[in-house]
Order: sequence, then structure tokens, then C-alpha cells
Amino acid sequence: MKRALVTGGSGDIGSAICRRLSADGLHIIVHANSNQARADEVVAEIKACGGSAENVQFNVVDGEATEQALQQLLEAGPIQIVVNNAGIHDDAPMAGMSREQWQRVIDVSLNGFFNVTQPLLLPMMRTRWGRIITLSSVAGVMGNRGQANYAAAKSGLHGASRSLAVEMASRGVTVNVVAPGIIQGSMSEESFNSESIKQMVPMKRAGQPEEVASLVSFLASDESSYISAQMISINGAMC
Repeated sequence: MKRALVTGGSGDIGSAICRRLSADGLHIIVHANSNQARADEVVAEIKACGGSAENVQFNVVDGEATEQALQQLLEAGPIQIVVNNAGIHDDAPMAGMSREQWQRVIDVSLNGFFNVTQPLLLPMMRTRWGRIITLSSVAGVMGNRGQANYAAAKSGLHGASRSLAVEMASRGVTVNVVAPGIIQGSMSEESFNSESIKQMVPMKRAGQPEEVASLVSFLASDESSYISAQMISINGAMC
């Protein structure tokens, strides 16, 4: 059974991805940092449905702690699917943004991508099969007022992923980015009401976490074996 690590697996999109990949027959490693109780719930949900799962806790910003946790997981064999979903936002107009706000968002999304992905590459390459899928955002494609830090972090993932895709292409490992728009959940509910969503999104609705999970499921499958170095938006026709 292939193993999939989903960072930020306790969140709305992350938990939907975990459930969908479990339904695809994968063993799921549900990562969380602060919300470990919710990760426990996701693991329990998967097991109750007959799936296989475990949880892991570490801060993706802490490279040393992340590598230590991953090395322990690798003792059981390679992790062939990694979904880099962990991320935060800390919004402010750049003129009023603190250095700490800028650095913290960059650290989690962009440096976290490196800290999680890099230790998994050699074991994955040796199997001649792998999938690296990273969650970006419409903000990383279009920009968004008050989110210069978030947009910088997410757009940085596009370049990093395209470069990594070229490096890994001959080893049967694909690397792609999924860029969701406004997706139903606690994060979007803090920022958008139903009327603003109708004005911003041509489809007049927020997306569902399960819709994002379906795209991730496809990119994690054998059917996507010739798709790599791509950034795929899922945003209800926002452009």
C-alpha cells in the first residue's frame, strides 16, 4: 500500500484530501501542528470507514524537527505521495505589514515546502514512482489586496515546483501545483460573505473542499503520469 503524507491534514481542505486519498486505497499520514485533536478525528474517521491512517505532529517551519519526524516515518519505507497543504495567512496592507507578518507566512508556506519535501525525495526516487502536489492559491496567481506576503509565498511555490518537476521527471515522479480560489470553510468564512463571493466568482458560489480533493486525487493517481510542472487553478472561472 502506497503512503501519502498530507501536511495541514486537519484543516478543511486537508481533511477532505485525506479522506479522498484514503478512499483511493492509500495509507494516509495526517499531519498537524497545533490542531492535533482534529488530526486525531480525521484518522478516526478514516479508520471507521475501513481505511488506514496515522497522524504525525511537527512544525514545518522547524527544519530539524521536521526532518527528525520524517526520518521516523521513513523507517517504515518511502512516502511516495506528499501533499504540501500546510499554510497560513496574516493579512495587512504591505505599507503597514510588520517584518514578522511577512516572515511567518513565507516560513510556513515556502520554507515549509522545502523542509517537508526535500527529505522525502531520495527514497521516493528509488521507487521510480512518486507524486508531489502542493496547494497554492488564487492569490498566488492574481495577487490580492492585503496579502503580499501570502501571494509571495504561494507564487514562490510555482517556480520551485516547476524546477523540481524537471529534476524529477526521469525518475517517474511528477510535481504539480493546485491553486484553489474561494473554498468553503473556516478560512473563507472569515473573509467573504455570500454576496461578495457572488460578485467575485463567475460561478456565483464558493468551491467545496471535496472538489479540491478530487483534483488532488487525480494528480496522485497513475492516470496523471504524463502531467508534471503544471499549475492548475480550481476557482470557479476567476481569472
